[in-house]
Amino acid sequence: MARNPMGLGIAALRRLGGSPLLDRWGLRDAMQRLVFQGSRGGFAAATAGNRAFKAVRRLGSPGRPPASTAGDLFDLTPDDDQAMLRDAAARFADERLGPAAAAADGACAAPPELLSEAAALGLAALSVPEELDGAGGEHSPVTGALIAEALARGDMGLALACLAPVGAANALLRWGDPDQQAAYLAPFAGDEPPAAALAVTEPRPLFDPLRLDTAAEVKGGGYVLDGTKCLVPRAADAEFFLVAARGPDGAPGVFVVERDTRGLTVEPDPGMGLRAAGTGRLSLKKARLPATARLGGEAGCDYAALIALSRLAWGALATGTAQAVLDYVGPYANERQAFGEPISHRQGVAFMISDIAIELNGLRLAVWRAAARAAAGRDFAREAALVQRLVARHGAGIGSRGVQILGGHGFVKEHPVERWYRDLRGAGVMEGGVMI
Repeated sequence: MARNPMGLGIAALRRLGGSPLLDRWGLRDAMQRLVFQGSRGGFAAATAGNRAFKAVRRLGSPGRPPASTAGDLFDLTPDDDQAMLRDAAARFADERLGPAAAAADGACAAPPELLSEAAALGLAALSVPEELDGAGGEHSPVTGALIAEALARGDMGLALACLAPVGAANALLRWGDPDQQAAYLAPFAGDEPPAAALAVTEPRPLFDPLRLDTAAEVKGGGYVLDGTKCLVPRAADAEFFLVAARGPDGAPGVFVVERDTRGLTVEPDPGMGLRAAGTGRLSLKKARLPATARLGGEAGCDYAALIALSRLAWGALATGTAQAVLDYVGPYANERQAFGEPISHRQGVAFMISDIAIELNGLRLAVWRAAARAAAGRDFAREAALVQRLVARHGAGIGSRGVQILGGHGFVKEHPVERWYRDLRGAGVMEGGVMI
């Protein structure tokens, strides 16, 4: 089947990136720059509410991620495709996300031109099957974790804004029925991929994603949703949401809610951290949805797996931001003089930096192990729960030590550690929003 120029370009870059000739000719760095810079022209941000989601073709069966060929060994070495995507994401984070982070945090929104550049990277197209002109669904959980970590090293809030639509595409790839994929997943392979996000978190203490207050009832041949979702990334410009709600059978499920749905109200909901993601609140008051709105159709989706993959995404984002903290405080401690010597000579400071490195590497290994099990089709619920626990326990601690090592400098916005501390606290309590 014919593929659009974007799909062809991504496939060609992927094949070229695996060639050993790039290293022999010294062209690896140039190729990595081409991955995220060469396709920027011609991409524009989609305007929320202007797109009509309808199937442009009918699929006989839904496209699904290809089965993993991994063996029994736990190999941490990225393959050529993964390394190329990770390095391209890291370069984009260093050159674009990092410099824009402070202003985006203050504005509580990501710059539209930056989001357009992120869309031009084509990350969402990796989750679109070839039958829908995508790149073939090569975007495995391991690849997603590597990309999320690389982007979050630039800034977690901006990384969340860039990856929220990718999370929606991943959910549609895994559980969408043929009609849902044709209507909602296919646009992610086009020149103007839609903004979208997973809406799971609800504004109540001790929120449990498996015990939802938002409920869906069968009425008039469709569904009626009532409830509230908070801290939804890209809420202001999202064209549709995947909303977690308690289904008529009492089990949690996910429903596709388009932006212009009657009964849906969207308003800003900035938090302590992750402000650059433009988080908002969704109010659903007797919001009417068609019978086709339930993700996966009558069978529904594997909601527990969706939550686990979302927690892995947050683990990868926290790992990237924790790496940024470590990269910043080490040189600072070596350069900062107190009492005639660098503060890194003091055991109290040196031990704090060591603790950051130990906890960071433990979190990274836990994320990679869980993602590898998910990619291999093995049970990873326990590993995902461990990742969430490590993020909640050590993420904020890493950010706090970063602030403490800088002393008074850590408290002011002149240095980025205070922003990283706020973002890491957010990663420990978030549910949904994105998934790998």
